[in-house]
Formats: sequence, C-alpha cells, structure tokens
Amino acid sequence: MGDHVGYGPQPGECLEVLRRYPLRAVIGNHDLAAIGGMETKDFNRDAAEANAWTAQALTEADAAFLRDLPDVIVHEDITLVHGSLRMPVWEYLFSKEAAMGHLELQQTPYSIVGHTHVPMLFEEVPERRRPIQCLLQDGDVLDLRERRLIINPGGVGQPRDGDPRAAYGILDTVDRTVSFFRIEYDIERTQRVMAEAGLPERLIRRLSYGR
Repeated sequence: MGDHVGYGPQPGECLEVLRRYPLRAVIGNHDLAAIGGMETKDFNRDAAEANAWTAQALTEADAAFLRDLPDVIVHEDITLVHGSLRMPVWEYLFSKEAAMGHLELQQTPYSIVGHTHVPMLFEEVPERRRPIQCLLQDGDVLDLRERRLIINPGGVGQPRDGDPRAAYGILDTVDRTVSFFRIEYDIERTQRVMAEAGLPERLIRRLSYGR
C-alpha cells in the first residue's frame, strides 16, 4: 500500500525482496519523495532527513521500480491506494469524515489503504450517515460480505498504534476473508543498523514503542 521506502535503513534490500514476487502495489508519499516526485517541505524534519538519506541509498533500478508504481489500482472488486481516493499519496484516513469523502469516490466494494500505519477499518452502513470505525487487532478475521469497506492493515516497518510488532494482513480471495496479524522481529538489530546509517535518533527510538 505504498511507502516501501522512507524510514528504514535498508530500502534497497526491501525493494529487492518485493521484486522477487508477482506484485500489485501503489506508490506512497515517501516513495514519491525519494525519487524526486514531490517535495518534503510538508514532512516533519526527521522524515525529511530520512527521506533525503533514502534517495541517496537507492540504485537506479530501485528508483525505476518506484517510478513505475501507480497512484491507484483497481483489481476486480478491490481498490488499492496509499492515502485516499481524494488525495492518493497524502490524505490520512483517521476520521469518519475523511472516510466518507473516500467512499464517495470508491467504485468497488472494498478498498485497502496505508499511510496511517494503524490497523483500522471503516464500514459503510446504509442506515447511518457516517461509516463505522474500529481498530483491528492481532488475530482478527474479516469476512468480505455485502458491505462497503475501507481496510488498513497497518505498518510493517513503523507501526503507530502503540504495538511495536510488525502489522500486516493476508487477503484470501478464495475464502473471501482478510486476516490481520502482528509479529515480533529484532527491533534492536534494526535500530543498530539505523544508527550506523546516521538516521534520526527519534525515528530509531520510536520503533521500541510503536508510535
């Protein structure tokens, strides 16, 4: 769901792993900034500094891969976008009001988004003016039934819901479910690599507490 690079200390290695597999992916704001596609003046100082480091770390093959990623993908009954359909690489879907604006443009039953780094669900309910909003937890399984949904599986590399474990989801197109998971990884090792690269101290510390 975008932001394949931007904060972490091994952007090229991450892209190398992704390129091993058949992939449907959209571009995020950090991806775009790292290849010169947008300015970082609206990033906070740490994010801008990390992005400048990332831009220098990418190979031409890495940059070409990111340049080829679209803003939005519609595949069968699912729409993929990093931020929202109103602002594909920038709007955060934290509020019901923002979700309403996104749903007005969503032409498929389901969409999957990123950007917030928080596992979250918005469900459109016909008899209610605003969608239902809820956080997603490790082990939750969502049935894809006759309802319109916005699904955010959270962040693998920098979760921001207070749980430092990597967050991700698995879409099962046969059983029509999305399952959500958290998995522990060696945070201290990642922090050491970040420190060796000279990345901002605050970005290093935040991995410990998932904020």
